[in-house]
Amino acid sequence: MEQSFVQGTGVVPGHAYAAVAWTRPAPTAPDDGREIPEEARAAEADLLAAAVETVAGRIEARAAAATGAAAEVLTATVGLVRDRGWRRAAGKLIAAGTPAPLATTRSIEQFCAQLEKLGGLMAERTTDLRDIRNRVVAELLGAPEPGVPTPTSPVVLCAEDLAPADTAGLDATLVRALVTRLGGPTSHTAIIARQLGIPCVVAVTGLEQIPEGAMVLVDGMAGLIVVDPDPVEAAAKVEHDSALRAEIRSWTGPAVTADGQRVQLLANVADGKAAAKAAEGQAEGIGLFRTELCFLTAQSEPSVEEQARIYGDVLRAFPGRKVVVRTLDAGSDKPVPFANHENEENPALGVRGIRLGATNDGVLERQLDAVALAAQQQGEREPWVMAPMVATVDEAAEFAAACRARGLKPGIMVEVPAVALLAEQFLAEVEFFSIGTNDLTQYTMAADRMSSHLATLTDPWQPAVLRLIAMTADAGVRLGKPVGVCGEAAADPLLACVLVGLGVTSLSMAASAVPAVGVQLGKVTVAQCQEAARQVLAAPTARAAKELAAGLLE
Repeated sequence: MEQSFVQGTGVVPGHAYAAVAWTRPAPTAPDDGREIPEEARAAEADLLAAAVETVAGRIEARAAAATGAAAEVLTATVGLVRDRGWRRAAGKLIAAGTPAPLATTRSIEQFCAQLEKLGGLMAERTTDLRDIRNRVVAELLGAPEPGVPTPTSPVVLCAEDLAPADTAGLDATLVRALVTRLGGPTSHTAIIARQLGIPCVVAVTGLEQIPEGAMVLVDGMAGLIVVDPDPVEAAAKVEHDSALRAEIRSWTGPAVTADGQRVQLLANVADGKAAAKAAEGQAEGIGLFRTELCFLTAQSEPSVEEQARIYGDVLRAFPGRKVVVRTLDAGSDKPVPFANHENEENPALGVRGIRLGATNDGVLERQLDAVALAAQQQGEREPWVMAPMVATVDEAAEFAAACRARGLKPGIMVEVPAVALLAEQFLAEVEFFSIGTNDLTQYTMAADRMSSHLATLTDPWQPAVLRLIAMTADAGVRLGKPVGVCGEAAADPLLACVLVGLGVTSLSMAASAVPAVGVQLGKVTVAQCQEAARQVLAAPTARAAKELAAGLLE
């Protein structure tokens, strides 16, 4: 090797030292010009249908055994496996004589090409679709399932990229870290690694130079993979990391800084099952209930009563405590069949979130009716409700009026830089803010958050992003209204301290990430957080900001 280390973007902090294990290669569908005889084409179509159900069944089983973010992304993957679009295209190819493995490959590549042209968040789904292609083709060819090997000793798992079906079922006692050549800070790999509590580095340049079996030290904060490090130094770093993890496992909450200030730590959930699981842990409530994830396969809009039942399951998990319901954030990478918009050239900047109200008459009002009904049925007073993708003060005022008319506490997501720039004017209309750092970062930096090539730009430590968060939090302090963070940034223990120093009042994250953030907050004072925030805001780069924070807070 020409160098002793490779550099990427660290997305889950921590240290790991183990041998490299690369994912298994995917099988290739033969393209030898063979044509299926007409009389055998129906049977070939049946083979594809059977393979699809086998693959979907395996992923469904993993989803049933998983919780939190892992269960959410696996359930969405099952929907992609059974998607009628690519299956219909494959069926047409088979009817014309193409063998099922090749028909699967060609139809899915056709859809991937379309998604890549759309760009934005839609392009991220190509990783999942190609993973489905590989699994279905392997089943049709009788080949081993591609993807993650089954290790018998600790490993650092390396891959070009990892799909939900790869990452969701990992054994964190053996897979000590995840490292990928592609991916970004908000990719599925990063989200699930955070839930598993293992270090993760993405967008690694030169990763392919590291061979199978090489011993590496992974630094998930710095985004560094050191090849053949000094074993004694590596062991010391891992030992320190293990001690911290033991402390995290024993943490019971609530989150209190070293000088006694409480910090509200909340959970991000997708449904009642996830909310009930979060309630078993240390989360004090729910800071983000992603309602659109309940309806990704709904072909028609559920009735107010049906929606109320779904929302009631979430409210029931945290009776009398804070539950923030986000109205449908459909569109872009989360198309909901009953609340959608025609294809757009740039869906991330198109009709999504609250903007869908213009093309889906009454869908927002009916959802608010359902939240109000659920609150009434559960005996909850004035539940918190927030709208995504608000960009003008008029939108905020109209949403707030609709909420107050139903006895709901109105808030908005801060995802569009316009809201941060005019934070006081927006906050005068609503009762709270919740900063969605994933979208705020991509819109501030003009960089698709799912692009591995732009991972350094979509890092929430970017100084420009932190400046916008500071402006937003300052408005909250001046007007005496809460400002929370519900993006992936809230789950970064060091960044969480900086956010508190900026004036953020609550942090919402995957339930599994709560203890790590709570432990870190308990080691620092509010004054330390404020000093870290002050210095970080003056940093010229994201890496410099991280290093400053680490020096001041660790």
